[in-house]
Amino acid sequence: MTNAELKQYISQHRNNEEAFRAALEVLMSRSDPNAPYQPYPFELTDPKSEVEALLIEKIKQAEK
Repeated sequence: MTNAELKQYISQHRNNEEAFRAALEVLMSRSDPNAPYQPYPFELTDPKSEVEALLIEKIKQAEK
């Protein structure tokens, strides 16, 4: 499965926690460990809810 297909699978199975976690683990394992760490460019007041809202919006855009 390509990274694009894996991302689509994650999006389609976002409500199935077991499938979501397994696919996300595979996707994260494919990242380059030698790539430089890039911290998030700004501070968030409520990181959990703000990041969740951003992800939901991105998923909605991808489903269009």
